Amino acid sequence: MLKLPLKFRKPPETSNSIEPPQTLDKTVGKTVDKSVMVRMENVQKVYTNGAAGLNGISFDLLKGDFLFITGHSGSGKSTLLKLLYGAEQATYGDVIVNGINLAGLKGDNLAMLRRRIGIVFQDYKLVSSRTVSENVAFVLRAQGFSRQEIQRRLLPALKMVGLTDKANCFPNELSGGEQQRVSIARAIVNTPPLLLADEPTGNLDPENAWQVIKILKKLNSFGVTILVTTHDEQLVRAANHSVMQLRDGYVYSVKPKDRESAID
Repeated sequence: MLKLPLKFRKPPETSNSIEPPQTLDKTVGKTVDKSVMVRMENVQKVYTNGAAGLNGISFDLLKGDFLFITGHSGSGKSTLLKLLYGAEQATYGDVIVNGINLAGLKGDNLAMLRRRIGIVFQDYKLVSSRTVSENVAFVLRAQGFSRQEIQRRLLPALKMVGLTDKANCFPNELSGGEQQRVSIARAIVNTPPLLLADEPTGNLDPENAWQVIKILKKLNSFGVTILVTTHDEQLVRAANHSVMQLRDGYVYSVKPKDRESAID
């Protein structure tokens, strides 16, 4: 698959003070280049206690790309992902996902957007009283899919993550790596064009971590846009994809020779 380059914008050299940037027209989502899956334009996040999480970041993530986001703990990686799936709102600036501006998006409109985003969490977030199949199918049932359509989608999702033989197991009968693969199957069963993974290998040993990355790489080869936060230096080097570092509230693209120092 032809890989399109990431577009980064150099962060401005500013003081630590935060000034509201000039935002885009709220209709920008209707005219964004169709090759852009994610656009952040002068995005700032200021918490209620006055602390700045993001200091005016701007970047484009093109459809079909695979991006790692690195940075020390507390640098804003999880905050950035939450802005992308609408769990938090930017204080200033524009967050655009698949042509939709998330500013003020809520209710049914936000729910519709989230149907087009797969999310993988570090702690799996599986329902302990449900089997593997039930956990994966839960998203589809919540969205009103027919039983026939759920069954049609379920097996390919489990096959993708190598868990067809674990379909009737409960989470406590699985290893950590298997539980994370269940969470990936749940995230992709609705065939989203964008997958966000927040430290998906953080609780896994190296072997299981690499299995997870291989699944994400395979999904990317099918055209899914992948965005992963991680601290795992070896995985980033081995996966050989684009890297963005969050530092002091700004984003920086990382050249291959600089990748080792970008992961604290």
